[in-house]
Formats: sequence, structure tokens, C-alpha cells
Amino acid sequence: MTDLAAGDLAPDFTLPRDGGGSVSLHDFKGKAVVLYFYPKDDTPGCTKEAIAFSEEAEAFAKAGAVIIGVSKDSVAKHDRFRDKHGLKVILAADEDGRVCEAYGVWVEKSLYGRKYMGIERATFLIDKTGRLAKIWRQVKVPGHAEAVYESLDTI
Repeated sequence: MTDLAAGDLAPDFTLPRDGGGSVSLHDFKGKAVVLYFYPKDDTPGCTKEAIAFSEEAEAFAKAGAVIIGVSKDSVAKHDRFRDKHGLKVILAADEDGRVCEAYGVWVEKSLYGRKYMGIERATFLIDKTGRLAKIWRQVKVPGHAEAVYESLDTI
């Protein structure tokens, strides 16, 4: 697991994205980036989180920030997820898990005593210079998008 901390340079990446094409962190130099990792498209918590960020997307954009959601789902699944829920955030497909590993969110989880590897729900606020300004791990969805938005004032 990678131990990233506030002040560290955010690991760069290029990933395929919803709607085709790709998204790269370095394309957003000069903007704040909200990079959130979530376990799986179209599951209850992940859907609530994506909708919450989408509802705030315009406010984030006005504040000079872009929102990117990352899971190991395919671009085709991301497209269905986006269309089904009218999502307004970029959805990036990390199918091989390299970006999840780089950010230290590919972790051992436990459900009903069964251990397995999965994505820890986490959010990284990256400042305009590409450095990590704030990190939220083991995110609880209610109120999270608002908390991230309020943190934009601190960077």
C-alpha cells in the first residue's frame, strides 16, 4: 500500500473514460482535481456518491475544480452508469488497478468474515500544482461531496 500524504505530488495517470477517449491528471494543471475512488458502478453507496458529486458538479466547476471518479469497471459499464443516473462527473476505468495501487486504495476488505481485495472508498483533493491537498479515507457517503466542496477554500 502506498502511504500518500498531504503535500505529496499526486501520482499522474492516463485512463480510458466514459464517452470514449482518455483522461489524464496532468491535463488539469492549474485546476483543482477531486479524485474519488469507489468500489463498483451502480451499487447503492457508489450510486449515492456519484449522484452527490454530480449534483455539486456545477459549483465545483465554478470554483475551478474538476471531479473524476475511478473504479475498476469498464468504460462500457461507466457509460451505462452515467446514462442511467444522469451523472455529470468524469468516470475513469482503472481495469488493471494500477492507479488504485498508486493511490493505495486497493486494500484487503472483509465482509461477513470473508476477506477479499477491493477498492477502499477514498477521495483525494489535488491542488492546482498537482499536490495532494487533502485525503479522505474510508469515506462515508452522506455529506461527503459537501465536505469536499467546502475544502476547496483551503487550497
